[in-house]
Amino acid sequence: MYMQRTMKSERVTLLTTPEFKAFLAAEAKRENVSMAELVRSRCEQRPGDDEAVFADLTAELRVAVADAKKSLRRGLAEAEAVLKELRSKRAGNVAPRRAGKPRAKAAA
Repeated sequence: MYMQRTMKSERVTLLTTPEFKAFLAAEAKRENVSMAELVRSRCEQRPGDDEAVFADLTAELRVAVADAKKSLRRGLAEAEAVLKELRSKRAGNVAPRRAGKPRAKAAA
């Protein structure tokens, strides 16, 4: 667990929201310690086995999400390229109609 230090020689200044400060104050009061002691004790705790597994799974998930985003971007780019090609071909194959002359129907 946490070992009490007799000599504190470094200061850390932390800016936070009023809500988070109120949370820290409430937690410190609940544990009957100062806010500084609360932060020190919570930060010095080592993660348990479940937390380590969770951290590993989270890291794997981040990699999988990044890979999925890359794949999705490639797929969307490919789809856009195909659509652009189809639009280009369609625009090139459509002959403009001449005013006053109806198109001749193809023989069956």
